[in-house]
Amino acid sequence: MDKPWRWTSADLVRKIKFTAKRHFGKKNLKVGHAGTLDPLATGILLVCIGPATRRAEELQASVKEYVAGVSFGAVTASYDLEKEVEAGLPLDGVSEASLRALLPSFLGEQEQIAPLFSAKSVDGVRAYEMARKLWRQGRKADAEGIISASRINVYDLELLSWSDSMPLSDIVPPFDAQDRKIKVADVSGISLPTAMIRVSCSKGTYIRALARDLGEALGTGAFLSSLRRTGNGGYGISEALSLDDALALFSVPGQ
Repeated sequence: MDKPWRWTSADLVRKIKFTAKRHFGKKNLKVGHAGTLDPLATGILLVCIGPATRRAEELQASVKEYVAGVSFGAVTASYDLEKEVEAGLPLDGVSEASLRALLPSFLGEQEQIAPLFSAKSVDGVRAYEMARKLWRQGRKADAEGIISASRINVYDLELLSWSDSMPLSDIVPPFDAQDRKIKVADVSGISLPTAMIRVSCSKGTYIRALARDLGEALGTGAFLSSLRRTGNGGYGISEALSLDDALALFSVPGQ
């Protein structure tokens, strides 16, 4: 499926499960997904129904492909736009040429520290649950070192486009700010150098963390301003169903 923006992966699975159970008349129908997508990401989410749930682990282990928007000269606590943008960082070493020269050094097996605001498990607790607690208590500094590095593999990185000054409002889709589904940072009036990068990587790779690390390597900050998963488990984005199309399948008798 093509996961909508500002939907969690769990929200999407819940919606499909409710509809599928009614369609098939099975109260105990199993429905799951093979690889979480962040709420502000779109693209391929493999939803497994019934016997297909047995393949979830196999599909999770497959190569993932993304198109990522990485904005430089600013940071956010979540490394994406779920938290407010802190801009004004130096941009002396940031350019299309410097990024293009840097990308090859991020290929291959490497250690990566996942974002604190992530589904990474830390002593049996989701990292984002720990992060929210620390933020509420005003103990942000205590978050340092909570998550250990994991081994990942980046197979390919391709710089697709570069803008010296991209208005973030051009990246963020229109939405109702009163809708409490998922918080999105206020990006009005903020323009930053922004790259669109195609990424091919292993299971467990956090593209938000990759954005952070690219910024640090260029002597500034960076965060993920957009993300679309375009490949997973041998499936391409052209094969992905929208939520409306998927729900329509369950309204067809005999399907």
